[in-house]
Amino acid sequence: MKAAPLTVDPDEVTLTSIRAQGAGGQNVNKVSNAVHLRFDIGASSLPADVKERLLALADSRITLEGVVVMKAQEHRSLEMNRADALARLNALVQSVATPPRKRKATKPTYGSKLRRLEGKAQRGQVKAARSKVDN
Repeated sequence: MKAAPLTVDPDEVTLTSIRAQGAGGQNVNKVSNAVHLRFDIGASSLPADVKERLLALADSRITLEGVVVMKAQEHRSLEMNRADALARLNALVQSVATPPRKRKATKPTYGSKLRRLEGKAQRGQVKAARSKVDN
């Protein structure tokens, strides 16, 4: 049975409405429709192993202090930008929710060894044919 998807508690997220950048005419200058999201990984109620994997991510949205910072300004309404920011945060958490599988060491098959050696021999013949010809 699959476990329920891991989601972030909305009470642990700080959402601030800010003015969006870019084109949009007068509306962009008067209305604060963009959302600035901050989520402290260390202070969250996420499981310890998930926190560890989140902090280990090489993601530019995660600061050195362990705070996820996102900006959502895709939509014209504040509610849609808020929902978009939370969805992106949940997707980030979900990406590290399941631990990576351990690698099982395997040995190359006899056929793959033969194919590799044949390829090396063929390449050696090509290189040997490039040498100077004696007259």
